[in-house]
Amino acid sequence: MLHRTRRRMLVAAAALACVALAPLSATDALAQTAKKPKVALVMKSLANEFFLTMENGAKDYQKHNSGKFDLITNGIKNETDTAAQINIVEQMINSHVDAIVLAPADSKALVPVVKKAVDAGIIVVNIDNRLDPDVLKSKDLNVPFVGPDNRKGAEKVGDFLAKKLKSGDEVGIVEGVSTTTNAQQRTAGFKDAMEKVGAKIDSVQSGEWEIDKGNAIASAMLNQYPNIKALLCGNDNMAIGAVSAVRAAGKQGKVYVVGYDNIGAIKPMLKDGRVLATADQYAAKQAVFGIDTALKAIEGHKKQADLSGVVETPVDLVTKSSK
Repeated sequence: MLHRTRRRMLVAAAALACVALAPLSATDALAQTAKKPKVALVMKSLANEFFLTMENGAKDYQKHNSGKFDLITNGIKNETDTAAQINIVEQMINSHVDAIVLAPADSKALVPVVKKAVDAGIIVVNIDNRLDPDVLKSKDLNVPFVGPDNRKGAEKVGDFLAKKLKSGDEVGIVEGVSTTTNAQQRTAGFKDAMEKVGAKIDSVQSGEWEIDKGNAIASAMLNQYPNIKALLCGNDNMAIGAVSAVRAAGKQGKVYVVGYDNIGAIKPMLKDGRVLATADQYAAKQAVFGIDTALKAIEGHKKQADLSGVVETPVDLVTKSSK
């Protein structure tokens, strides 16, 4: 009798163990899934090859680290659609992502929605175009910046151009969106280089990072200042527009064009001399470094207030002879 009772207890215990194992395994799997952070990469215009490269780099990184985090990527249709980008960040807040890696279309206008994200407990990391430090300070925000020294990069491009110029030569600067820090810094770098050679800057006008707008601004400059020897463009899209303007004005070989970004479309123009130089600021690396910064903050259970500082990414001069 005792033997039979003991046997029944052992069988029951074994059955309970088997029943318990399945839900425990499922619970563990759910727990692991829940722990995997969701990171949103919010960029500027995906019509710009630079940001497509950034997006592809981020997706490739996530693919090779799929167990570490999930990735959502978003971008706007054109460089100046700040309202659309603010709306995307709002959507990410409502989706309860764990982190937002942001390349802001405007250095000031995005700060209020960044604060809203931070207040919701979301880690925010700034890449590519730096958020305005004074506006951040006014909102008592610490947002780490991951990106290159745009002024230094533009100065490298300008210094290379300066070898082709002499004191008194006239040049024009086709600037990006004027309210963005990276546009301002690139213009400052171009000015630094032109000042060293003694070149005269006839005009600084915004091409809004776009090919067509860059073309229109470059055409107007060439018409207004017929002695211009060079057009310094804040990105390669505007440089492509400037190349077309130079050709239309019949000034090929007489007006130098430089850009910034080293997108694929600029490479044939570097090769045949239509563009003298550009700068590679490694779009994919910026995304990866930004994502890593966010993940480390999440893994370390850090709050936004604990984050600050700059992670400087490389920027290199690219010319016809660059490998």
